[in-house]
Amino acid sequence: MRRVLLIGCGEVGAKHADALTRADGLDLVAVADPSPVAKPPSGVPLVAGWEMALKEYAPDVVVVATPPGSALVAARAAARTGAVVLVEKPATLTPADLRPAEEEDRRIYVAFQPHFAPGLAWLLSQTPTARRAAVRLVCRRDRGYYRDWRTRYATAGGILHQQAIHGLALALRLLPPGPVRSSTAEVRRVRQWGESEDRVTATVLFESGAVLTVEARVDSDEPRSHDVTLHLDGGQELHVRGRNLEIGLGRPHSAPDDRALRLAMYRALPDDAGPLHPCLFPLSELRRTLEVIDHAYRTARTVPEGRTAS
Repeated sequence: MRRVLLIGCGEVGAKHADALTRADGLDLVAVADPSPVAKPPSGVPLVAGWEMALKEYAPDVVVVATPPGSALVAARAAARTGAVVLVEKPATLTPADLRPAEEEDRRIYVAFQPHFAPGLAWLLSQTPTARRAAVRLVCRRDRGYYRDWRTRYATAGGILHQQAIHGLALALRLLPPGPVRSSTAEVRRVRQWGESEDRVTATVLFESGAVLTVEARVDSDEPRSHDVTLHLDGGQELHVRGRNLEIGLGRPHSAPDDRALRLAMYRALPDDAGPLHPCLFPLSELRRTLEVIDHAYRTARTVPEGRTAS
């Protein structure tokens, strides 16, 4: 039985707490959060500081579900103890934080549970090359979502960090390696809730010749969806579908729910035996995703309500 410490018990941390109490082979020994939004599961102690919790409980696995400003610091500290660490995306907003990679980073993985959707383990194990990829996100986030740390870009990032990153990270694992050549992006802020945006569109060109397009909006009344279309070498086209990619390459009626995907993600965490699961996302691979997101935002033109692009 592997001992698990959960750092952070907000909206996302509560989902991890629920799933961890149902995970075979894992024992949630404590939750660390000075100001928890949700109560820890019954019988699980709450500790104010994660530094003390790491020493007191000596966990084998640490799940970090805190905002980007503190997530990477906590994850690296946990990894230095020898624990395997799963950190919620985006972990950090700054690509330079991951360059060069720290030694402890090899024990840290990024929490992308939709990557465990049906068919994606097979797809990633085949390592096909996509020359074009399209990421589309449609959902609605209302004012209540943009509170506290989510109100500012510096503490939360934007739609591409918080919402569309699941699809972006998947697409970029399959596009050929290489730096960004150019990008054209547009950010629309209509509702004016803090620094959050309502819609981002972008076309990113890579020096390899690959093309990534993104359309992500969080002000839509359409049915929620987040999907990735991949155009592979040889002309094959694949569609990863779902409210949040969870259908994968499978059938809609058999798509797993969020808890099932989290449980699959926990099962994939390595214990120093056997090959790495193809769906696990190493922290070092996150750097490219953050670089693409950063490039798109830095070159974007902003369109406020009732104004022309500037």
